[in-house]
Amino acid sequence: MFSRTIVASAFRPLSRPASFVQPRTAAFQLPSALHARLLSTETKAAIDKAVATAPVVLFMKGTPETPQCGFSRASIQILGLQGVDPKKFVAFNVLEDLELRQGIKEYSDWPTIPQLYLNKEFVGGCDILMSMHQNGELAKLLEEKSVLVAAD
Repeated sequence: MFSRTIVASAFRPLSRPASFVQPRTAAFQLPSALHARLLSTETKAAIDKAVATAPVVLFMKGTPETPQCGFSRASIQILGLQGVDPKKFVAFNVLEDLELRQGIKEYSDWPTIPQLYLNKEFVGGCDILMSMHQNGELAKLLEEKSVLVAAD
């Protein structure tokens, strides 16, 4: 159990919002070149293309209509509560493609799914979304990115 905690902490990305970045010890950092070697050129290109398909992209287990895990369900609910415009949103079901499921973890250097991208930029997983939703940061970010349903 202890080793799983240490390994998991080694995979925390530096791409978290500044308020969430934890200092990392050099002993547990893995070189990013190692991750780049694990991700094939074809998979990286496919993920690049997927991330660029809409301003709001969620890689999840299942679909928005039928999420297949509680974290994916929570992420969809948070985006709905925030008022994300469905026309500016697309979701990818990682359960349909094993290469995508593993590749997205390497692409973002984030070990869990779901994963949210805004304008091609990685935001975080369900835990980050939940925290940002609760403290108001997510509402500000979504408004800045102009991805909310327009007020009448």
